[in-house]
Amino acid sequence: MNDVSRYDPLQGAPLPVLGAWGEDEYASLGLMSGLEVHQQLLTANKLFCRCPAGRYATRHHAEILRHMRPTLSEMGDYDGTALMEFKTRKNITYLLNDETVCTYEMDDAPPFEMNPEALDIAVRVSLMLGLQVVDEIHIARKQYLDGSIPTGFQRTAIIGVQGAVPHRGRRIGIRQLSIEEDSCREVSDRGHSRVYRTDRLGMPLIETVTDPDMHTPWDVAAVCDALRRLARASGLVRTGVGAARQDVNVSIRGGSRVEIKGVPSIKRIPRLVHNEALRQRSLLAIRDVLRERGVTAASLTDASRDVTSVVHAAEGGYLRDAVAGGARVVAVPLPGFEGLVSTPTQPHTRFLKEFSDRVRVVACLDAMPNVICSTSEVPTLSSAEWGRIERACGVGRDTPIMVVWGDERDVCTAAGEILLRAREACEGVPEETRQALDDDTTGFERVLPGPSRMYPDTDLPPVVLGAERLARLATDLPPPPWERRERLRRDGVGEDLADRLARHPAYALYAHLQPRLGAGPLNATGLASLLLDRDLPRPSSLAAAGDWWERVLDGLCAGRVLPEGIWWADGEPADALPPAAARAAFDAAFAAAVQELPAVLPADGGPRLRAIMGRVMPALRGRVSGRQAAAWAEEATS
Repeated sequence: MNDVSRYDPLQGAPLPVLGAWGEDEYASLGLMSGLEVHQQLLTANKLFCRCPAGRYATRHHAEILRHMRPTLSEMGDYDGTALMEFKTRKNITYLLNDETVCTYEMDDAPPFEMNPEALDIAVRVSLMLGLQVVDEIHIARKQYLDGSIPTGFQRTAIIGVQGAVPHRGRRIGIRQLSIEEDSCREVSDRGHSRVYRTDRLGMPLIETVTDPDMHTPWDVAAVCDALRRLARASGLVRTGVGAARQDVNVSIRGGSRVEIKGVPSIKRIPRLVHNEALRQRSLLAIRDVLRERGVTAASLTDASRDVTSVVHAAEGGYLRDAVAGGARVVAVPLPGFEGLVSTPTQPHTRFLKEFSDRVRVVACLDAMPNVICSTSEVPTLSSAEWGRIERACGVGRDTPIMVVWGDERDVCTAAGEILLRAREACEGVPEETRQALDDDTTGFERVLPGPSRMYPDTDLPPVVLGAERLARLATDLPPPPWERRERLRRDGVGEDLADRLARHPAYALYAHLQPRLGAGPLNATGLASLLLDRDLPRPSSLAAAGDWWERVLDGLCAGRVLPEGIWWADGEPADALPPAAARAAFDAAFAAAVQELPAVLPADGGPRLRAIMGRVMPALRGRVSGRQAAAWAEEATS
């Protein structure tokens, strides 16, 4: 096992892969993780208008251009995320389809009252989680200046608080469940231009927030899966690509909360959590080295220099071409960071990327590479050119120098971000929102939002739920998946089959039919298999099932219907034949099958027997047991 208690970035130790560590190593690291699980609700309309929900568009009828500006919170200060987004100077373009949006989404009309259908679903899911549902729902605004919501804020409301879900013999705390509007779908993000489609905007979704009670990457994935399954067990949420997303919060001892935003797949959670834990371990080790060297945030002053004239004839093609095109080049020396810029932070990722990400996101210099470093192992400028830059900055050869280039205003922003990120390195792990990359590492997305981005919504009054409404919504709540799974196991259903049926809408039929099985030929495992068979009717509710499954079960228990007969049902299952009639039907089908067999098949053996059965069983159409027909066929071909 790897020693996680000590880590020296200057030693260049390889980063452990997922699976190399066990629970003890993550405990030594002090790993803590929580979840924010978002799930779209299955409603006809959006949350605060009457536009249709769940309708997506690939074409648009109009475009709107907007620029976002931060506003003061109720406490009289600005949210750090809003200020960061304002520095990007993004032009936000919205693609509008007149069948999916209205003037409300564009902030040109006041909101309607909250969709009561969506609110009822949110309350029911809260009750399924065992949350304490609030008596009075207050709607708040949450600032979003990345452009994903045209108004610059999202309307949200807390529905329930203080619940828990079971996991490995302990309880994982559920902090709250909120109902809120979904955001736009991003189309592109290049330079200072970002484009969104607005079809998804305003669709109702719930956000379930856990406590940071998970301590291994696998715990996080398992709890997320349980929450997703519970929401689906309600039968009141959307499914499919994009209907559910999760944010994963990760920290280690001495580190900070980092939010991995919009993880699209539960399968990717373990590697993302593991890699973020490694990243924070590396950043803390870098901080410790800087402290030993006496480097502090205050000691890092702005020593950036314009070196455009120094590199105007650079041997590096991309830099020379940029200068020829009018770009400005700025060098930022980082004294005290000797030997640290190349420190591995994530798989295939070094500390230099922390600076590059900030430049890409905040300064919008997204043509790679956007930052080069004098101490990087990757060839950049010649030693003579670096020497001239070192002399311009007044530092020695071992001192890392970050060089950025581009539009004058963007380069000034980039130089400031490099210095800011260096100062943050002296403190350890900055609180950030990071995006999940395709290789399961993460990249900087924005500063982690704080409480200053929340403020009350004055357009909408509070919603009082009332005891009568709560009592109605608490009626006939479906059991959560873990309770379903335990019942199926007690009934004798195998692990895999129980796991599948526990999260399937057909479980309601199972719970209704299973007590009637008695001592008949069909057991609980057989019933579970039938209900999950893709070729059979699988209505999602007892009302939709009608009497069909009732008649099937009665026939199976009485012996009038064979399990095979259900698959051949044309509206009704086939009746089993009496023994003599069954043998006669088999003999006729067997004789016809032998006549149809191709001459190339051997006279006996497995291939011939399988070919015969492939012709016999469709002819019998479920009226004869498959096991009995196979025995007769083997007897006839032996």
